[in-house]
Amino acid sequence: MKTIIHLLISGAIIASGSGCHSNNMEHKDTVMGAAQAPKHTGGTASDDEAAIRALEDRFTAAFNAGDIDAMMKNYIPDKSLVVFDVVPRKQYLGADAYREDWVDFFSHFRETPKITITDLGITVDGNIGFSHSFQHVMGIDKQGNSINRTVRVTDGYRKIGGNWLIVLEHVSVPVNMKTGKADLTNE
Repeated sequence: MKTIIHLLISGAIIASGSGCHSNNMEHKDTVMGAAQAPKHTGGTASDDEAAIRALEDRFTAAFNAGDIDAMMKNYIPDKSLVVFDVVPRKQYLGADAYREDWVDFFSHFRETPKITITDLGITVDGNIGFSHSFQHVMGIDKQGNSINRTVRVTDGYRKIGGNWLIVLEHVSVPVNMKTGKADLTNE
């Protein structure tokens, strides 16, 4: 099973980066220059799982502070980032495009919304890994409406220069098959 997962993630990561860089050194230099997370070299799978859990904790803290720059330090900082989101535009290619999405997201709230991540499951195999979680966002929108939404998030990670970074993200919601509409409840 781990081998199948590794192959799926490897294929998605390779596909997401194809055609984006003239060579691997350019990619490595871009990542090394931008990644400012603590380095974790070598180590066991449990060390790597802990490092990814720490990345998600940093993301949560940055989100709750409304610090988009700190949030983006958890993502690969170049054009190879692929994000599938539940809201239109639906697909973001590259860190710059996704950063703009976060700017737009926060602009819809009166104050900084808050997020909690639960049921975080992490799998690591070598220099790649993935996680799945539920992410619950609460806040008050510009019109004074209470926002209370839960989404499902799957992240793909690569360990580059000793740092784990999100290279692929997929955000989804369940669909009520009777109505054909998204089920945004917290159940």
